[in-house]
Amino acid sequence: MEISAAPLIYILIFVAVVVIVEGIYLTVFGKSISLNNRLSRRLTLLEKNANREQVLEQLRKEMNQHLNSKNIPLYSVFAKKAQRANIAFSPKALIGVMGIVAVFAFLMLTVMTGADISVRILLAIGMGIGGVYHWVNRKAKKRMSLLEEQLPDSIELMVRSLRVGHPFSTAIGIVAKEIPDPLGSEFGVIADEAAYGRDVTESLKAFAERMDSQDLRFLAVAVSIQQQSGGNLAEILDGLSKVIRARFKLFRRVAAITAEAKWSGMFLSGFPIAALLMIQVIKPDYYDGVKETPAFIPAALFVIVFLIINIIFMKVMTNIKV
Repeated sequence: MEISAAPLIYILIFVAVVVIVEGIYLTVFGKSISLNNRLSRRLTLLEKNANREQVLEQLRKEMNQHLNSKNIPLYSVFAKKAQRANIAFSPKALIGVMGIVAVFAFLMLTVMTGADISVRILLAIGMGIGGVYHWVNRKAKKRMSLLEEQLPDSIELMVRSLRVGHPFSTAIGIVAKEIPDPLGSEFGVIADEAAYGRDVTESLKAFAERMDSQDLRFLAVAVSIQQQSGGNLAEILDGLSKVIRARFKLFRRVAAITAEAKWSGMFLSGFPIAALLMIQVIKPDYYDGVKETPAFIPAALFVIVFLIINIIFMKVMTNIKV
């Protein structure tokens, strides 16, 4: 029985592309860019460069560069997710990384497979763009998840600071020193902007819109209302922290309840694709008897369309909004 390893090779090359993108990222920006680092990136940059204004300018540029470049052709697909992930690569550098990994994928396909050159070029481009998109999307999800987990603790730290008599801008600065990334650097930028004269409420609103986070919008609105109408900000933020924790608990409960349905949907969506790959690996000549017939290409397109519809419907059915 003839066995073809081509599908497995394609998968391995794609995985290698994603790993290479992460390696390039860590090589260029160092370990401080990692969200697993206890010390925030802002504090790490301040240790290397004591000029607070230059560090603020660099971080603000990184935080806004992707949405500002969403008019670049095809880059709009990446812009919002890259902004959420706070990718330090500039848009042009990220496009350059796509080109580098696409060339790597083409070389690997040339060495390890006997596919036609046009197929290798298309696969290499797809792996370059798809690999970077997968990497950015994974970074964005991880960063947003950490941000949501850190927010209640950060607000409670602000509450304790306010209750001992610190002004709100100082409370934000304390959060920036005590909380790791992503909130550490974000609140550090807000504290620096306040020190240079920008209104804290404006900075919080801009942060909330950039992250598209409802909890951050609540925080910005609470601070804005307190500044306009007065009141005990510590008590307001304490209540907000409890509300955010309750919402987070509800989200976790819903995720636990719907986990089985989501995994079932993922299995039903992935099984046909896995079956096709296994057929190509175990018996690559399985379709030789019919692929020359006029009905083969329409039938294949019909199957692909229905597979895509199946994946979309499974995603919609298992994605429960709270």
